[in-house]
Amino acid sequence: MEYRLLGRTGYKVSILTIGCCGPGIAPNVEDAIKAFEYSINHGLNMIDIAPSYGEAEVRLGRLISRYRDKLIVVEKTLERSRDGAWKELKSSLKRLGLGYFDIYQFHAVRNIEELERIFSDNGAMKAFLEARDQGLIKYIGITVHNDMRIVVKALERFDFDTILIPVNVGSLIHPTPENDFRPVLKIAKDRDIGVIAIKAIAKGRWTSNHRRYQTWYEPLEDQEDIDKAVWFTLSQEGVTTYSIACDIRLWPKILSAGEQFKRLDEEEQEHIVEYFKDKGVKPLFPEAL
Repeated sequence: MEYRLLGRTGYKVSILTIGCCGPGIAPNVEDAIKAFEYSINHGLNMIDIAPSYGEAEVRLGRLISRYRDKLIVVEKTLERSRDGAWKELKSSLKRLGLGYFDIYQFHAVRNIEELERIFSDNGAMKAFLEARDQGLIKYIGITVHNDMRIVVKALERFDFDTILIPVNVGSLIHPTPENDFRPVLKIAKDRDIGVIAIKAIAKGRWTSNHRRYQTWYEPLEDQEDIDKAVWFTLSQEGVTTYSIACDIRLWPKILSAGEQFKRLDEEEQEHIVEYFKDKGVKPLFPEAL
């Protein structure tokens, strides 16, 4: 497994991150724990976890405590107020049995209004800064899933240490201001911000009510396609790591792609965009596409 520096944090992290949504919503607790340990045994050393990920904090707390000296723990909150963020931060620390988080993130910021709430006089940023001063968190991050323009606005307001955004081939099949990750990656590179990618193996939105996986988007399934998609994401300049999909049944194929990772040059990336365009891959945002 390849390891890369996560921006200015100095953490050397695996190019795949354990997305704890998968174990958190897996139907079987035993399978969830096995999947987590399987990924640890394959060299993954960073976890992406949240209170909103089903039972992830409860199921994985003991394991995370056990492996703490080997892990970079990345937590997040949907709270936007100072008091709400403080309460959830302390609750997450307690559930996981930890004294601090390596990175604490504003989770899934959707619009300018949410940014304004975060940075208001009683906003969650106050709690983040206080917690950092007290040693409860080391670095501050933000995650945005639906509009890259929100990331740019956020970075104008605060010098975040990390960002988590969708970086996938579908976005470059039909780039728009909402889904085009390239301007954000340029800013991140210029400012040494660590980038965590998500949704690398998204094929598009589900088009039927029969959903074979627990991912909210329809994922790619064939090993060759997963290889190409994961390699494409990890070949984007500025991307450090990919937080793997929210269904543990896909994890063996994703881990295989990570272990066999081949950096793609520009010509190879262009070919992959055309390959997936022919296969019907579509961007996730904006929804109308």
